[in-house]
Amino acid sequence: MYHSTAVLLRDGRVLVGDSNPHENYELADELFPTELRLEAFSPDYLNAKNSKLRPRIIDPKSQAKISYGRKLFIRFSLTGNIATNLVSVTMVAPSFNTHSFSMNQRLLVLVAETVRKVWEMTYQVQVTTPASGNLAPSGYYLLYVVHQQIPSEGIWVQIL
Repeated sequence: MYHSTAVLLRDGRVLVGDSNPHENYELADELFPTELRLEAFSPDYLNAKNSKLRPRIIDPKSQAKISYGRKLFIRFSLTGNIATNLVSVTMVAPSFNTHSFSMNQRLLVLVAETVRKVWEMTYQVQVTTPASGNLAPSGYYLLYVVHQQIPSEGIWVQIL
């Protein structure tokens, strides 16, 4: 798939698309068969059997602005039993794609410094944001709370 892309979506699915069109290309061309389509791949962690283990971010809200090297407190809910030692926070930079390469692709794993219960089925995780633009260039990132390798739905944050 020379002209292809794979993009992580907010809900945890992966959008995959491909094509290889040319100005003289005809869809029925036997010499250069190409499929022109998009597919949304749903990884096993989105299976309904994992719904009680999937966190839901309560705060901050999407579009929050965050700063470098600061403590960040993220509140999330969970309907199942929590394993506090299996909680982390990730930040994923949205990539831009060309010729099967995802430029700017970046995954940052922020270690959960503390995880505590704040009330029934609601928890707070404390992390430290990336120290500088060398680790995370300024811009938008999808932030996820991950519990037992099952990510929440992502929220957009802007690091400044």
